Amino acid sequence: MPGNLGCVLVSVDGGEGSMDALRWAIDNLKLRSSTPDSIKSPGYFLILHVQSPPSIATGLNPGAIPFGGPSDLEVPAFTAAIEAHQKRITEVILDYALQICSEKNANVKTQVVIGDPKEKICEVVENLHADLLVMGSRSFGPIKRMFLGSVSNYCTNHAQCPVMIVKSKDTSSQA
Repeated sequence: MPGNLGCVLVSVDGGEGSMDALRWAIDNLKLRSSTPDSIKSPGYFLILHVQSPPSIATGLNPGAIPFGGPSDLEVPAFTAAIEAHQKRITEVILDYALQICSEKNANVKTQVVIGDPKEKICEVVENLHADLLVMGSRSFGPIKRMFLGSVSNYCTNHAQCPVMIVKSKDTSSQA
């Protein structure tokens, strides 16, 4: 039976849970295939990685200049170093995800956006009119979830398409 999914967005963050979700999607979902009489393009998996903005990524600020200096001064070298580091991390994450996909010969595209993961994932889903969002679950316990929030929970309630949360087989809830 042919699949009818045109765009399946898989969000990856570098954690093994998100890579398990990618493996699950490739192994279990049937994408729309290209036929000579079809006007629709073949389906694809979009691997999405969301980078935090440099100011959020570090949680650090080089600090105000003492004795009355400007407090909102941005240090370009500091920001550039953080951005370069994030770029290297993103490359490693996407390389790993693409390696998983190459083993299965899947039709894949990648995209990187910068911002708050839960908002950006939902934004990309809406902009691409994705047919399905697949993501892993980090399995935060109730305490961590209360303070850190849950990207998967937010996306389940706000994404403009069905959402599949793939839990790793070896996850256990932790506080």
